[in-house]
Parts: sequence; structure tokens; C-alpha cells
Amino acid sequence: MALAAQLPQCDLFLSAAAEEVLPIYGYSLDALRQRHKLFRDKTASAVPVGALYTDVYHTVVVAPATSNTVAKCAFGLSDTLPTNMFAQAGKLGIPGIVFACDTEPVVVTKAPHDWVTLRPRRIELDNVERLRGVDHALVVCSPNELEQALTRRLAELHLAWNTSSS
Repeated sequence: MALAAQLPQCDLFLSAAAEEVLPIYGYSLDALRQRHKLFRDKTASAVPVGALYTDVYHTVVVAPATSNTVAKCAFGLSDTLPTNMFAQAGKLGIPGIVFACDTEPVVVTKAPHDWVTLRPRRIELDNVERLRGVDHALVVCSPNELEQALTRRLAELHLAWNTSSS
């Protein structure tokens, strides 16, 4: 979320799961609306995806991507707003950056109230590798890699990070 706040004109396309989880991590939708335009997963046909057809968006970032979202993206399933955005962006040749969470044999991650150690199964690791082969997709495995990928993408577009504190 800190990176999203620094991106120029960054809209957020939230899955139903994201809406549930964001408040647990201290992010209210009202506060997010102060910095971002929010699109919520409230339509069966993912109506907000149509914005991709108007040349408004140059990059789709799926972050963080759970093992469920990674599997859907890797196998071409698009039944949530984020997976629909990813699929349609790829079909349009719009780059997609996916911050996959389950990428190493041991992952230490922040849960709502503590740090936990996870051991992704072979299937999760295989799905990350499969996603690496999807056209127009870049998989990153850490917040630092995500920031580096976004920095490169902004440079390609002759854009800069938003450094204002407001």
C-alpha cells in the first residue's frame, strides 16, 4: 500500500477478499479513497475491466497475489476483478506485474497479529513458475522486487514516483 500511495494516478481494483482483509491490516476504504480511485468486485462481468479498452491504463499490478490468484492467473482463469484485469491486460498487450506471495520453500510473512512461517507446497511453487511463462507478465517475489519493477516501468513511461506526503 505504501508503494501504491507513491505511484502517480494509481487506481485500486479490489477483490472481495481484499475488501475483507484490508481493514484487518489497518486500511479503511474511506482512507484509501482519499488517495486512489477504488473499484470493487461487485459485478458478475467485472464491468470496471472495460476501462482497459480506453487506453487509460498502461500497467496492471496484482499485489499481493495469493496462491489462489497466482493459480488463476497462471491457468487463464479470470473470475475476480483482479484476475479479470490481469487477463484482459495481457490480451491487450498491457504489462502485468504480479507480486506472488508463495515463491520460496519457506516464507516468513506478516499475518494480522504476528509473523508466521509458511512452507508453500510444490503446487504453489509450480504455479509461480507457470505464471512466469504467461505473455506480458512479470512475476516479482518481494516488496523490494516490486518496487524495482515499478521503478523500471515508470522510467519506460517517462513517469516518476509521487514524492508528496499528502
